[in-house]
Amino acid sequence: MQFGIFTVSDVTTDPTTGRTPDDTERVRNILTIARHADEAGLDVFATGEHHNPPFVASSPTTMLGYLAGVTKNITLSTATTLITTNDPVRIAEEYAMLQVISDGRMDLMLGRGNTGPVYPWFGQDIRQGLPLAVENYALVRRLWEEEVVDWSGKFRTPLQGFTSTPRPLDGVPPFVWHGSIRTPEIAEQAAFYGDGFLHNAIFWPMSHTKQMVRYYRQRYEHHGHGRADQAIVGLGGQVFIRKDAQKARDEFRPYFDNAPVYGHGPSMEDFTRETPLTVGSPQQVIDRYGKFREEVGDYQRQLFLIDHAGLPLKTVLEQIDLLAEEVVPVLRREAESARPAHVPANPPTHAERVAAARAAGQVHTQTVAAGDHWTGKTAEDDLEAAQAATPAARPGAAFGL
Repeated sequence: MQFGIFTVSDVTTDPTTGRTPDDTERVRNILTIARHADEAGLDVFATGEHHNPPFVASSPTTMLGYLAGVTKNITLSTATTLITTNDPVRIAEEYAMLQVISDGRMDLMLGRGNTGPVYPWFGQDIRQGLPLAVENYALVRRLWEEEVVDWSGKFRTPLQGFTSTPRPLDGVPPFVWHGSIRTPEIAEQAAFYGDGFLHNAIFWPMSHTKQMVRYYRQRYEHHGHGRADQAIVGLGGQVFIRKDAQKARDEFRPYFDNAPVYGHGPSMEDFTRETPLTVGSPQQVIDRYGKFREEVGDYQRQLFLIDHAGLPLKTVLEQIDLLAEEVVPVLRREAESARPAHVPANPPTHAERVAAARAAGQVHTQTVAAGDHWTGKTAEDDLEAAQAATPAARPGAAFGL
């Protein structure tokens, strides 16, 4: 099982000192955090994508491309690549380039983001968010899988005889995750293609996560990619750890109380009860996260948010060490001891995907029929099931989230 960290790249004032880093310092700190995660032995570093203050991660492939050259083992990924407002041609090209530069030590997670104004900034209509996600990803797949593409759609200019460069490494595209918190159609999209599904439920109760993952698993099996329990699932979470639980709560409380995302809302105690946020000792984190597989089944990737809310760099690096030395080894051991032999332990590596493609005779000769992409439509029964899997009221609404 993979364990790693992700950043949302917020620039936030440290409430204990009043100091606010500038954008340059924050970017450089994120690079230091990623390198330290690699050195500590964590499996994944992922960055979000934002185009507005107070966030600085506006160019994930630039950041990850640099990290590919200065890290050795860690998988480089995204916590969101905006499939709705990025040009799908640029997504296909930039992530194929990252795949080549990193020698396949990467994947990416597609999402629609959480900032409404980003749509008009990039010439799109937020009301078309779901159709954009469907059409753009279908085009990305064709650009990766076909040497020469003729294409026309609703949201960008047509392509005639277009070849995306560079071609995917070894003729096999990167592994793709689809991230969504409350949209069953995105879980359906992931299931249709046999891609991974990551539920980054840092503001939601496990009961909701369980429903969304169950729906994805059911649809993964329906589309013929394997058994439901073999679907590739990831979860997001957030922790703050000290060896003494009370010291952890005392140290993190001012950051929680003043954070732009969840400060001035519910108490830290309420939030930790209702969401995956865990503030305490290593054993408390182990106890909490070790039970998640009882809710969602055996899963392949767990990411933690640890560098937000103005936490100083020194503290974040200490959090990485506590995760890598005291939490992850136990969680990994527990997960693997309980995992059935037929269930994947990890997302597929590039080497595994190349071997599978060669066995199927697909390397360098991949072509996809024009109709062999999901249109965004589901059968009526499927849509009813999807709607049933989504709470009528967003759990975080009571918290102003």
